[in-house]
Amino acid sequence: REDDIKFDFYHANAGMYMKAALDEKGKPTAWLHRSVFPSIGSTFDASAEYGQEFEMGMGWVDLPYAIPNHRAEKGAHKNHVRIGWMRAVAHIYHAFAIHSFVDELAAAANRDRVEYILDLLGPDRNVPIEPVGMKYWNNDQDQSKFPVDTARLKRVVQIAAEKSGWANKKPTKGRALGIAAHRSFLTYVAAVVEVEVDDRGRVTIPRVDIAVDAGQIISPERARSQIEGAAVFGTSLAMMGEITAADGRIVQSNFNNYPVARINEAPRVTHVHLVPSKAPAAGIGEPGVPPIAPAITSAIFAATGKRIRELPIRKTKLV
Repeated sequence: REDDIKFDFYHANAGMYMKAALDEKGKPTAWLHRSVFPSIGSTFDASAEYGQEFEMGMGWVDLPYAIPNHRAEKGAHKNHVRIGWMRAVAHIYHAFAIHSFVDELAAAANRDRVEYILDLLGPDRNVPIEPVGMKYWNNDQDQSKFPVDTARLKRVVQIAAEKSGWANKKPTKGRALGIAAHRSFLTYVAAVVEVEVDDRGRVTIPRVDIAVDAGQIISPERARSQIEGAAVFGTSLAMMGEITAADGRIVQSNFNNYPVARINEAPRVTHVHLVPSKAPAAGIGEPGVPPIAPAITSAIFAATGKRIRELPIRKTKLV
């Protein structure tokens, strides 16, 4: 384990800049998202400074929101460690930035977060991604076959909200629900996370509800176990996952300084709601991860008023 942690290929660090213009109802009329991260390609070509098309197509330029003016910009970032494929890859940081920003916009508009997300997704429609002009070879086929179906995304939001009891669980001091919804690997996932923050700033997660539309699911129990595992994995990333370097080497070496969520830190109960679908089978191993972190930080804000814009969460003093 020591060799693996100190000499591994690591998930890319990333920085995001988000800006929006809002109408009188608090809905965006313009959206700017700048993303900077070292590309996986830099592991094989050290001169590579910009994200590749398949990375930009992971939750960034394929934005499904009904916003008339949308601009995405990328910046150069040199690689300082070897970058590898972590579960959900570039969806991890793009989902955290986008859905955290949506949560902030909903708060600024003083609107219910579920209603705000549904409004932002707009009418039921297929949002084409090929006009952006990129070849997302991660999908391995012509992009006209993979539009974002906002009806499917809205449906998982509604199911997760209903199953979690969203309408009847209003935020109280130290306890609240958070939500995020994301499409990755052609699968639509919404996560509602309940958090408790005690008077010492310790976070526990009593319950998670995850609604998943992955098309035709061949083995429901295996799909369910993948999503349950994704909830634990996403919690570890959000709460404590961090690799640092000093004097030319990785500082972390084992679970004493690179912890993962133990049983008392993981979600106590995870309810997975598989949505019946006739769509082609899609991904199931990775899509459960991206919405977990922004749903946790959404809940923490509702419970404490503390806005978290940097991960891991343990770096932020909550009380």
